[in-house]
Amino acid sequence: MRLLMFIAATLFSADVASSDILVAARTLRSGDIIEASDYAIAEGNVAGAIDAATNIAGLEAKTAIYAGQPIQAGSIGAPTVVARNQPVLLIYSQGGIFIATEARALGRGGAGDSIKVMNLASRSTVLGVVQTDGSVKVK
Repeated sequence: MRLLMFIAATLFSADVASSDILVAARTLRSGDIIEASDYAIAEGNVAGAIDAATNIAGLEAKTAIYAGQPIQAGSIGAPTVVARNQPVLLIYSQGGIFIATEARALGRGGAGDSIKVMNLASRSTVLGVVQTDGSVKVK
């Protein structure tokens, strides 16, 4: 019975095409900025792995990536602009109204990332988008 199941699985299984993916050339710690020498091209078919045609130099490792391990899309991102517990300028701008106050980042994030920040005056927590200058803008 097992032999019959093995033969059926072998005959009817689809061939999975492999493609060129990026693998770590050395162990990358969380927070490391990736350089071109930090990754290499390898053949494989790992779900979620970054295609070899993608340039990831200048991005940041969001998790530890060990040497030889495929680089997953969720493991890298924009470099951190705001660190956790860092004081930031919290900005609200709508129409003719502009409000700016001091806040503390409750998470880390790069430009364009959404993070929670705590308004130091009211102690309320809001969600905002990190700007390239390190401020956080709320809508």
